[in-house]
This record gives sequence, C-alpha cells and structure tokens, in this order.
Amino acid sequence: MFDSRHVKTFHEVVRSGSYSGAARALGYTQPAITQQMKALERAVGSPLFIRVGRGMRLTEAGETLARHADTILTSISTAQQQMSAITRLRSGRVRVCAFPSANATLIPEAMARLAAAHPGVRVELLEGEPPDSLGRVVRGECDITLAFTYPGLREETPAELVEIPLLEDQLTVLLPSGHPLARRRAVKLAELSEERWIAGCLRCRANFLHECAEQGFAPDIAFTTDDNLVVQSMVAAGLGVAMMPGLVLSFLCHQKVAGRALDPASRRHVSAYVLREHLEIPATARVLEELKTVAGNRVGC
Repeated sequence: MFDSRHVKTFHEVVRSGSYSGAARALGYTQPAITQQMKALERAVGSPLFIRVGRGMRLTEAGETLARHADTILTSISTAQQQMSAITRLRSGRVRVCAFPSANATLIPEAMARLAAAHPGVRVELLEGEPPDSLGRVVRGECDITLAFTYPGLREETPAELVEIPLLEDQLTVLLPSGHPLARRRAVKLAELSEERWIAGCLRCRANFLHECAEQGFAPDIAFTTDDNLVVQSMVAAGLGVAMMPGLVLSFLCHQKVAGRALDPASRRHVSAYVLREHLEIPATARVLEELKTVAGNRVGC
C-alpha cells in the first residue's frame, strides 16, 4: 500500500527534477524528501530513481508510478472533497423505511425541513411494516426505520438497534356517522362487543384481539385489509366498525365516518430505529433530529 503523502512528494520530485527542488516546493528538508522516497521504494519493492551524473532519471517502476501519480492524487483530492461535503451536510444519502401512515405524515414534514436546511442531502423512501422493517435495518437495506409497538404485546427488537421514541399515537374507534355512539366523544370498547369489525395489519390485529380479550369478548371480524382507505370506506358503507390510529385520521378521514377516542385511552408507541454506529453519520443524525421535531409537534395525535 502506498502512503498518499509519499506519492505527492514523488510527484513533486518528478515535476521539479530533483530532491532539493521538491524540498523547496513542499517546505521540507532534503533529508525528509530522501527518507520519504526510500519509504516509497520499499513499498513499491523497486528503486524509482537512478543517478545519472549530477542528475537522476526514473526507473521503469518510477515511470509507471509517474504515469499514475496524477490520477492517484486527483482521486484522493476528489474523495476528500466529497467526504467533506458529506460531513458538512452538503451531500449525503439516507434510506428511510416507514409504515404507510408515517410515510403520509411524519416523513413529508421532516423531509421538507431537511430539504430547506440541507438541500444536498438525499433521502430514499421505502415502505414496510414491523417487524419486517426492523430486519431491513439490520440487513443494511435501509439506514433508519420507523415502526410502532403496542404496550400490551410482547415484541422483541433486534439487539443491534437503538430505539429513538417519537410519539404516542392514540387509537380511535371508527363508526359510521349515523351510528348511535357517534354522538359520544369517547367510547368503551366493550360497548361494541356485538358489532362486526374490520381489522387491519397483522400487528394491529394482534393488539386489537388482545384489547378485546381484556374487555372480555372475542370480536366478530368480518373483513381484514391493510388499506386504511378501504377500512374507512367499509365503515362508511355500514359493513362494520374498526379501530384505527390517530395518525391515519390526521391525513385521511372519510366524510361519512366518525372517529371517537377509546375510554380508557389506548395508544401505540411510534419510534425510529437505527444501528448504533449510524448515529455518528451526520446525514442520518440530521434526519433523526427532524423526525423528532416533527413528531414532537404531534404529541397527543
């Protein structure tokens, strides 16, 4: 392996034609130039110069290195400039994976703030539900994932990940606008034990079944779908009632559907997850800061 400092000195020796000329140009002593060239020759495994009278000329190995020295130094300089741009947030790439309602709410606001402050940082957006989305961070398929957990469920997070809590997302009951309980501000889950239900994703469904069991009934699940718009349309059509996070209702609410809080309140935890070492990457850390700011403005949603 070549030391880039030695290649730079070699390049100057070739350009100036002597060790003394390189020493003057670089501000070194001539013995320092000599020592660097000896070190580079050891790394190459061959002499780079031979003495010819009072001057010197390149050996075959020296000529080969001289042809590539410009390219080597230019590549190093370019790499240094690009790395500096990344660390100063003038450029960079962050891959973010989030569940649909986070992609529709937290992500756009956070990315708008990021783009205004650091337009050179690019974000690649992916979509995924936990627990699969957590595995994508561990496998290196994304840098940050947004996921949710429910307090009543035993859910394990991969040990490699750091959790950054973002917000508590209140769960609501969706009722047809003409439903008798729609006139209330809050509804007890047990009051809907005789209703037909429309259930959502696997993790949300598991929590729903858990909460119903705690209230002493098994719900009649008539339909299941991951599509929040479909859930609301079915509720509006009178095909059943549903439980839905407030984050969804903050951007999508059918005009013939009424969302009512649960009594007692029920919430899911929304967090960002990242590999610990990625916390030191400037662009990743900045995205996390923007997510925390945006989520902080939505506390109690």
